Amino acid sequence: MTAQPAATGVVPDAAPAPRRTFTASAAAQARLHALVPGGAHTYARGSDQYPENMAPVLVRGAGARVWDVDGNEYVEYGMGLRSVTLGHGYRPVVDAVARAAHDGVSFSRPTVRELEAAERLVAQVPGAEMVKFAKNGSDVTTAAVRLARAVTGRDMVAVCTTQPFFSTDDWFIGTTAMRAGVPAALQELTVGFAYGDLTSVRDLLDQNPGRVAALVLEPATATAEPPPGFLEGLRDLADSDGFVLVFDEMITGMRWSAGGGQSAYGVLPDLSTWGKALGNGFAVSALAGRADLMRVGGLDTDAARPFLLSTTHGAEATGLAAYLAVADAYAERDVVGIMEAQGRRLRAGLEEAAAEAGVADHVTVTGRPSCMVFGTRDPEGNPSQAFRTLFIQELLERGVLAQSLVVSAAHTDADVDLTVEAARGAMAVYARALDTGSTDGFLRGRPVAPPLRERAAPRRLPDAPVEVTP
Repeated sequence: MTAQPAATGVVPDAAPAPRRTFTASAAAQARLHALVPGGAHTYARGSDQYPENMAPVLVRGAGARVWDVDGNEYVEYGMGLRSVTLGHGYRPVVDAVARAAHDGVSFSRPTVRELEAAERLVAQVPGAEMVKFAKNGSDVTTAAVRLARAVTGRDMVAVCTTQPFFSTDDWFIGTTAMRAGVPAALQELTVGFAYGDLTSVRDLLDQNPGRVAALVLEPATATAEPPPGFLEGLRDLADSDGFVLVFDEMITGMRWSAGGGQSAYGVLPDLSTWGKALGNGFAVSALAGRADLMRVGGLDTDAARPFLLSTTHGAEATGLAAYLAVADAYAERDVVGIMEAQGRRLRAGLEEAAAEAGVADHVTVTGRPSCMVFGTRDPEGNPSQAFRTLFIQELLERGVLAQSLVVSAAHTDADVDLTVEAARGAMAVYARALDTGSTDGFLRGRPVAPPLRERAAPRRLPDAPVEVTP
């Protein structure tokens, strides 16, 4: 398959993008590699996820814009790995956090803010009767698994293998390509099923009768809505088999709706885990669920108590203050509706640009409007990391930082228009590469690589860190 000709019969040329300077970012990235394993604190933020020597190191953000150490300005998508729905530096959240910090952030006893946050989350989430807060999603999802094992007396966990990530802890990492260091005995206790496939779940339960403690999945993803009856079928299987149904609402929570996927689809899990948008980028996460399950980790129980969640910083004041301010923002205006409207506007513009460039079969936009991703295909129509890198490269040169097309309520019409215009230029380059059959001569450096992989991809770094002043 080759690129479709444009409406005029000729692939349109775009004005060449002015080459941006990434010298200071490259120097700062070299220093990061010398000090931080992988050069970033999240694999998805790594320099290997961007075109070679074009990985911006950022200094600040405002709304949907960010600036790097070279002074380059970008419209950003992805928004803190989907955690920022209100925009960078959203003033009401920042002000609430500042007030909380001024009054002290960590104490020897619970604070009124903990009570207020718990009351607010329980009112917000349909399946929540009790809640415990923490700082990151992995901790609360692992707590859900431990609690499920405690209440069922079973040892196995079933995870959706067609969804990317649930926890940094061994019970899940043992299922990934980066399983080095996870004992084989632990790997054997996590089994998988396919999203949307109730038969695969029934087969899993038949093969492991009475052993599955928890079934963990995202209720939906950017590219997969639940087929009719799927979530309802899981609910029925949980009730009949006795496993604990856990919804990972890290992404769906406050992007699909304020009440998450369980609210959007009307199916209640036994437990749900929350993070990301909960604090608009500030560190706060939550485990929520049925009171009869959650109380097993409390004081009013005669059952053997699991170590549910006991963290120094789980109730730290600024994270809870951020959540309360975010909840206020969602109550004051339709944040999800704004994201979906801007996402639809962005999708329409990009699809029009792709059609104009003759690459509509090769550059695609999929997903819920509030959480979209783009796909890239080579001349034969196969998914291509090299063409993905080329597209990211050309967007960067034109002022768009986009591993995905995840929007926020801060993305303005001007931001979307700039993005569509940048994409027109990037797609013109993409079309010319398709016509030649490869990215050779267009892509500057190596293609990006999957973030979770067994072996590190070769990379070229400066021999020694270079001093740079942001």
